Amino acid sequence: MNRFFFALVLIAFGVTAWRDLRWIPGTAGDSPMQALTNGMVEAANGSVTLSIGMVGVMALFLGLMKVAEEGGLLTVLARLIRPLMVRLFPDVPADHPAMGAMILNLSANALGLGNAATPFGIRAMKELDRLNPAPGVATNAMALFLAINTSSVTLVPTSVIALRASVGSSDPAAILATTLFATFFSTSIAIIAAKLLQSFAPVEHLAGVGAEVNRADVVDGTADIQTNPGQGYPVWVSTLALLLLIALIPVTILYGRAISPWVLPGLVTGMLTFGFVRGVRVYEVFVEGAREGFEVGVRIIPYLVAILVAVGMLRSSGALGAFTDLVGPWTAQVGLPADALTMAILRPLSGSGAQGYLASLLQNPAIGADGYIGMLTSTLQGSSETTFYILAVYYGAIRIRRVRHTLAAALIGDLAGIVAAVFICTWLYGG
Repeated sequence: MNRFFFALVLIAFGVTAWRDLRWIPGTAGDSPMQALTNGMVEAANGSVTLSIGMVGVMALFLGLMKVAEEGGLLTVLARLIRPLMVRLFPDVPADHPAMGAMILNLSANALGLGNAATPFGIRAMKELDRLNPAPGVATNAMALFLAINTSSVTLVPTSVIALRASVGSSDPAAILATTLFATFFSTSIAIIAAKLLQSFAPVEHLAGVGAEVNRADVVDGTADIQTNPGQGYPVWVSTLALLLLIALIPVTILYGRAISPWVLPGLVTGMLTFGFVRGVRVYEVFVEGAREGFEVGVRIIPYLVAILVAVGMLRSSGALGAFTDLVGPWTAQVGLPADALTMAILRPLSGSGAQGYLASLLQNPAIGADGYIGMLTSTLQGSSETTFYILAVYYGAIRIRRVRHTLAAALIGDLAGIVAAVFICTWLYGG
């Protein structure tokens, strides 16, 4: 992200300097360098305004998620997917702590609880490393687990809905259908890719190394995390839940416009009812979660300032327009305009950068939140993850140096998500 941020600023300054040297004083309008200065100031002010606008919606969603979490929804989801997980990961014993941590990580990700998902994920990697016969080399289970993580199993893209609401979208939750469609395909393809590629990258067993090596015992703050979600539901219950989820995809696509106005009121009522029935003190817990939402909204201000100023400089310099003019005609032919292509490339590299870039697009009156580009880029953000960041954090926590086929499987899943997002958004909203 350091190089990306610096490159944006350097390109913007270089292009502006070249244009300014060719600019004739007295020409109508500000000089290119003055326009760049104005763009930087406007972007900095706009980023703070945008972040403050997100605080309310972010607090609402995190408050609801806190109620659901306290009510045990995370455990319910974990028990639902356990039968599937033991079949996907045959090398991991069903009662091993790694299995419980992986299940809770994926359940938290599905609910959009990123802060809760990361500790579970790191704990899962530590436990998987205890089963690893080759120190420093990723196992098949590690590669598959991270491929599923990076393909982003997402049921409720809370942060994107909050962002869309903050910029005045007439239907912030409209991306639920497109996100569910894209994330289903990206995750399915990532799993298939990881399974197929593992035979082309066999584990190199190192002599004299056993499964009890303590190399992964690093301080990560996860030692006290409870990773036992309990026994799974019967297979038929999990199968029924999976079929219902798959059936939900065409229903949301065909009747999305009729359903979307019900989504947010339904989420609020449903999660509060779930918590109340489960004995949660819904008001107090909601307020606690909403407080976290406020803190998140404030915490992302520096990230938004950085990326929005860089993007604002790039736009004011004319470089972004030149890039769009050059690449746009080619990528637009397959439903991926240059603005969306930039988003697709940025998303695996930087979560905060992608969020900032999405914010700049949705704030642009020429694009907006509810047009094709706005819907496509929102879907890309909601249905994908920061691939390189996840690999760096999770593998770095256990000092894995050779990732084998992990990156290839993850990027294939990312590509599948992009293709699926373009397809569904083109079909529903026109390219």
